[in-house]
Amino acid sequence: MLGAFLKEADLKPHQSRYWLNAKYDDPQIFNQQVTGVCDTYALASTHENGVHVISTDEMTGIQALERLHPTLPMEAGKPERREFEYIRHGTQTLIASFEVGTGKVLTPTVGETRTEEDFAGHIKRTIDTDPQAQWIFVSDQLNTHKSEALVRLITERCEIKEDLGIKGKSGILLSMETRADFLQSATHRIRFVYTPKHASWLNQVEIWFGILVRKLLRRASFTSTENLRQRILAFIDYFNVTMAKPFKWTYAGRPLSC
Repeated sequence: MLGAFLKEADLKPHQSRYWLNAKYDDPQIFNQQVTGVCDTYALASTHENGVHVISTDEMTGIQALERLHPTLPMEAGKPERREFEYIRHGTQTLIASFEVGTGKVLTPTVGETRTEEDFAGHIKRTIDTDPQAQWIFVSDQLNTHKSEALVRLITERCEIKEDLGIKGKSGILLSMETRADFLQSATHRIRFVYTPKHASWLNQVEIWFGILVRKLLRRASFTSTENLRQRILAFIDYFNVTMAKPFKWTYAGRPLSC
């Protein structure tokens, strides 16, 4: 009787998942930031007019785990059986740029670190796929997403002649706040839009990371970090050809629109 009621109500009390609530001091500013991200996603349809809307982030600590024994395929009456024990070969970090308008992952970067140079280099390679276009990058507020290297890259590519000052002392480079203000400027051909703190669910690339985990990482066995790297890049190539499509994003701020 109880089971029938839960099924009809679509309730699953045996399941739970972690959730990180957004933290903000000013609800008005938070709502403005959320609306800004959603409005940016709405621009993605203008991709063909020379505007690229990119959701970007790092996926860190991807483990190269090698199963001690091969996985046994499913049989009639038996599920697939994966070896419980494994060998650790180290980790890799993936920096991914998910193009909102096409659903493709551009210029993936897989390596051992995620420094500000790594992230700026990734953004540079992404811009180089269409150097004269307008680029809008949606990212979280990690310090490497507000770095000196990133400011200098945008300054160079947008041909900005303004004096940048000195990091920690003056001008645009003074602090993360001043660098973020510069990187968000709507007057720049290449700019950033930041999600509110503790609101990673607004970043569409996080949805794609879930696809990567389900389709590749969860079941695979990797013989080395290089093997892991190559398998991730091969999966992205395959994904872009066979599965890529824009996510149906209906959230426009508050309330949820259908």
